[in-house]
Amino acid sequence: MGRRLFGTDGVRGLANREVTASLALHLGTAAVHVLGEQGRLTGSRPRAIVARDPRLSGHFLSAAVVAGMSSAGVDVEDLGVLPTPAVAYLTGAEDVDLAVMISASHNPMADNGIKFFTRGGVKLDDAVEDAIEANLSTDWELPIGADVGTVTQNRGEAGDRYVQHLLGTIDVDLSGLRIAVDCANGAASEVGPAALRAAGADVVVINASPDGRNINEQCGSTHPEQLQAVTLASGADFGVAYDGDADRCLAVDNTGALVDGDQIMGILAVGLNESGRLAGSTLVVTVMSNLGLTLAMQEAGINLVQTGVGDRYVLEAMRAGGHSLGGEQSGHIVLAEHATTGDGVLTSLQLAARMAASGRSLADLAGVMTRLPQVLVNVPGVDKSRVDSDEVLAAAVTAAEQRLGTSGRVLLRPSGTEPLVRVMVEAASEDQAEREADVLSDVVRERLALA
Repeated sequence: MGRRLFGTDGVRGLANREVTASLALHLGTAAVHVLGEQGRLTGSRPRAIVARDPRLSGHFLSAAVVAGMSSAGVDVEDLGVLPTPAVAYLTGAEDVDLAVMISASHNPMADNGIKFFTRGGVKLDDAVEDAIEANLSTDWELPIGADVGTVTQNRGEAGDRYVQHLLGTIDVDLSGLRIAVDCANGAASEVGPAALRAAGADVVVINASPDGRNINEQCGSTHPEQLQAVTLASGADFGVAYDGDADRCLAVDNTGALVDGDQIMGILAVGLNESGRLAGSTLVVTVMSNLGLTLAMQEAGINLVQTGVGDRYVLEAMRAGGHSLGGEQSGHIVLAEHATTGDGVLTSLQLAARMAASGRSLADLAGVMTRLPQVLVNVPGVDKSRVDSDEVLAAAVTAAEQRLGTSGRVLLRPSGTEPLVRVMVEAASEDQAEREADVLSDVVRERLALA
């Protein structure tokens, strides 16, 4: 692939070009051996589970991963189509040694990915991923005869266990709430509506007919326009949109207004803090969260911990500090009391429970914060390595911050995969944010131009 194989969320790329059946096979075998050598597999017959989202390439990639792990002596249960957070939950609940999710999350259908979970439903750390990558071409001594792993097919019980787990996270009847749900033709097309209905809600469902090709296609959390229209047309109290593997959730209030991950985190943080369940009265967010959330949490007496962009950094900070709530503006929200990763269906249930318990509308609850206008400009073709060392650029940033005062902020962030710098400006007005972003983008373009 020409770069580190594992990104911030597993291996991801164009299916059958970058993410191939051969790669999946070798990843499965190498993961078993590396974890085995590190003493992280139990007993003489370790156990693993594998699931996928509905995209076509998931069939051959999951089959290849299963083949790799079973050939290395692991008993594998193929769970079929399930959300990523279901796999994380079942890894811990079923006390299995290793789990694999085949998904490219919110990416287009042509992409796919491979992510690993180890015992307890925790993603692999960088060192383990690097060891797996380094051993992809190792000629392992494989078991023979009765020592090879078995492969079994789950017939739906895993999805039922996951739904029951979700229902156990709330103690409020959702009867009387009408919820519109956009499943993105993805992995939550069955379990998402099932969980909300079992909790008592009247559910209006769209984009829950996956055919392997239509995942994330103009729907779901990356394209909420359909959900906004359906929420209004159906008279729903609110709507929720998942992404392809359902580890994200965005919402829409009864007026059709979008409620993003920052607002959802604000709603949940205040509710948990009021009930004494927000550990350390602290919320973990990334540097991309809106300044409006920071100001709102300060007013509510809630501390903020900021991390780099990416759910793995949020999770690391949560584990390190013992925090119970964190997430991203994109709707990837982690409720550590119930999950080890972002869970869109869990988030939607918690949001609905907060509405039912308080008797307040989502629009009213979302008023906990006022989103400041935010402008993001990508500046391509620049030397991103110099973004923190150029003195002229640093002076321009300082000048912009002085003009914005306490009602705005500036963030320059190098892309992790491309030769570009992202210029983000928040301000009291859209016009001011755009002006400052344009000025800084010009300076980045001039000062960091590639030779």
